Amino acid sequence: MKLAAAVLAWSASLSLCAQTPARGAPQPTDDARTPSALVPVPRQDKGAIERQDELLRRVRESAPTRLLFVGDSITQGWEETGKEVWQRRLAPLGALDLGNSGDRTEHVLWRLQQAPLTRLRPEHVVLLIGTNNLGHHKSTAAETLAGVEAVARLLALQCPQATVHVLEIFPRGQRFDAMRGDVCQINQALRSFVRAANAGAGSNGVKAPRPAFAIHAIGDLFVDVDGAISKDLMPDFLHLTGRGYEMWAAALLPCLSV
Repeated sequence: MKLAAAVLAWSASLSLCAQTPARGAPQPTDDARTPSALVPVPRQDKGAIERQDELLRRVRESAPTRLLFVGDSITQGWEETGKEVWQRRLAPLGALDLGNSGDRTEHVLWRLQQAPLTRLRPEHVVLLIGTNNLGHHKSTAAETLAGVEAVARLLALQCPQATVHVLEIFPRGQRFDAMRGDVCQINQALRSFVRAANAGAGSNGVKAPRPAFAIHAIGDLFVDVDGAISKDLMPDFLHLTGRGYEMWAAALLPCLSV
């Protein structure tokens, strides 16, 4: 009953976030609105709506499963470029893919409101989100961080028996650039967020119900010694090849056995 009440309270707070920003998030001023990264909204573009509807159906109709992946196109890519790796290494664990190409944090917050993951009773939830907030120029680094943290908190609330594996945002761009710098700063703060949450006090000052988070710097694997990203791993310097998905699975699987 306490969990149900908490989930309802969190969902209610998100529905009002256009007026009341999340604690710890950038506060609006007289001439600033609540960051879009924190305001749950559905996708409106045709292809994404169809995928969004499919993901809502999966959550509402799938049998309980041990492992969930939540994210954007890089996560959806497990069903495309990464399909062979998924079938061989993750499908045997009962993994369910909940990635939608183009999603930002606000879209994931909306999906979690519409179809909470609680009924799936996962043991592990893998979260990779935020690159589109930056890449679509919808959010600053600070706003993107607040959005990722909000998604992670909601996942932990909906799946209290699970470990939420927060993946640091993958690097993007062939070589050093300003967006790479934003990604690095967000990832540094995410490490602090996970440490604080697991110590019993999240960045919003609310005591965590249990140490439920893990942080993973898997994206570091895709960067060469000179800071460049190879087309063998990211042909467009954003999305992964099959080899990239193989590296992702190999790095994550040992963490899913507990």
